[in-house]
Amino acid sequence: MDLEALRGERQGWLRWKNIAPLQEAIAALPEPEVRRIELGDVVSVELEPAYEAETAPQIETTARMLMPWRKGPFRLGELLIDTEWQSQIKYNLLEPHFDLEGKVVGDIGCNNGYYLFRMQSQNPAKLVGFDPSALYYSQFRFLERFLRSGIRYELLGVEHLPFYEEPFDTLFCLGVLYHRTDPIATLKALKSGLKKGGELFLDTFMIEGEGEYCLSPAERYGKIPNVYFIPTVEALKGWCRRAGFSEVEVLALRPTDTTEQRKTDWIATQSLEDFLDPDDPSRTVEGYPAPLRLYIRCIR
Repeated sequence: MDLEALRGERQGWLRWKNIAPLQEAIAALPEPEVRRIELGDVVSVELEPAYEAETAPQIETTARMLMPWRKGPFRLGELLIDTEWQSQIKYNLLEPHFDLEGKVVGDIGCNNGYYLFRMQSQNPAKLVGFDPSALYYSQFRFLERFLRSGIRYELLGVEHLPFYEEPFDTLFCLGVLYHRTDPIATLKALKSGLKKGGELFLDTFMIEGEGEYCLSPAERYGKIPNVYFIPTVEALKGWCRRAGFSEVEVLALRPTDTTEQRKTDWIATQSLEDFLDPDDPSRTVEGYPAPLRLYIRCIR
């Protein structure tokens, strides 16, 4: 596969009629004058007061053009981008289990880069995000104007990992697997992107049960049309073994609730509260078990 040709083709996405105005608005922002950056639960940029006084309305207008904001939160000066997901909950759950010092790290399905920005605090050698979304790439470019991280963002997907120019020490694939029609092929692609002995951190929807089986929703799961397979713990372990991983470690099981995913004025769409049965929040509106997430670590 010619990734350079593909990259060139996908840069053309930035000229789409719904994306080009976003790129123009980002480019029109005056060069940020930054006092301090904090990579905590809220990824925050403290701006020089004179710069903020002059540009705050333009910053907010540009940020709102980039809606919906799913992953975060972020603060740019006094502006809080209160994203749908409180992504620090997932990051803080996983962080005690990884050490990225000096490593080449990839985040597959990186959205706007929130997790990658947080990972800078561990001093990795390189950070690369993969996500074939022109909107999320645009959000990243907007944030990067202020954060100046040097993170590389690829408009590529998990299927391109087997052809990528260099392997990774550590990969993250968070909230992606259930969107894939062939989960074992996806896991094989992730394995192929790792160095020997490399590690994968993955989370996915799961269902409770002792056997090796999975739920395959007929049409939608929590109003989401592209959810295909939701495994038990043992089924996911089996998928990982079939994909060729030598070790699989369960790190956590956690329900998704409205402290983690909720509606804010930065998305202007429905969120978790709308996806659950109003009379029984332990079920989705379709009658399936409500979202429960499984976090694992795999070794190639």
